[in-house]
Amino acid sequence: MNDLKIFSGRANPDLAAAVADYLAIPLGKIKLGNFPDGEISCKIEQDVRGRDVFLIQPTCPPVNETLMELLVMIESFKRASADRVTAVMPYFGYARQDRKDEGRVPITAKLVANIITRAGADRVLAMDLHAPQIQGFFDIPVDHLFGAPVIDEYFRAMKLPKEEIVVVSPDEGSIKRALTHVAALDAQLAIVDKRRKGAEETKQANLIGGPIDGKVAFIFDDMITTAGSICGAADMVHRAGARKIYLAATHGVLCAGAVDRINQAPIEQLVITDTIPLVAERKSPKIHVLSVAPLLGEAIKRIHRNESVSRLFD
Repeated sequence: MNDLKIFSGRANPDLAAAVADYLAIPLGKIKLGNFPDGEISCKIEQDVRGRDVFLIQPTCPPVNETLMELLVMIESFKRASADRVTAVMPYFGYARQDRKDEGRVPITAKLVANIITRAGADRVLAMDLHAPQIQGFFDIPVDHLFGAPVIDEYFRAMKLPKEEIVVVSPDEGSIKRALTHVAALDAQLAIVDKRRKGAEETKQANLIGGPIDGKVAFIFDDMITTAGSICGAADMVHRAGARKIYLAATHGVLCAGAVDRINQAPIEQLVITDTIPLVAERKSPKIHVLSVAPLLGEAIKRIHRNESVSRLFD
């Protein structure tokens, strides 16, 4: 492990420190700052020549700042003659526009993939990409991790009888993800029929499957941004008679009034992971954070040793 080095950007230093602790290696020394005009400065404060370098930097809000900082870091390490640079992006921003679904719009996920590749990254390690096809947007290897095992283990620890559990997909597009949780929790499946009324407005029209009445409902999504859709699904499940409702997502973006919606929703808890830091103004008694540091650390160790990463999910 002597050639393995872990460095952190400013987006989520606590997660990077936890990963380094898991691997029992010190976090790399790097100085990041801003020039008076806002440009990002970077200075690597140790030798990295010929080393296997992993840069931990989710491109979470402020997205443009964290993305640019990642690019500057990649450039710095390539010019410092690192043998391999892996961009560890627990949360991949600009992922929503992953296809051209109407005229005159960009495919920003492909654009960002191109930029990261051209900056000099040799590999990408990501978690729960908004769409799996984003892996194909990169011309370099991508290792894709899933937060589901971490969240499922938390729910299994509640030791609820399987007859009382129903897994709810908040929309038709999340059915495949929901089925993964159905298998892990040995539960039943229900689906919320969500209709989009505009760019930022949706309506929950019907509830398919179940039954819901008297059950404990787990509603899963990959990320929660404004929480409008998932809280709407929780309201529908609550009206259907669910005894308790839990929300869960890998990425807690939580912006534009999301925390207020969660606090007002008829739920017991929202479970998220620490791919994105939960800052003080977004904390709530209803929000519980699980760490993915051991999962990331194990993946990094396997990549460094040229071992299988997919075995982590067998």
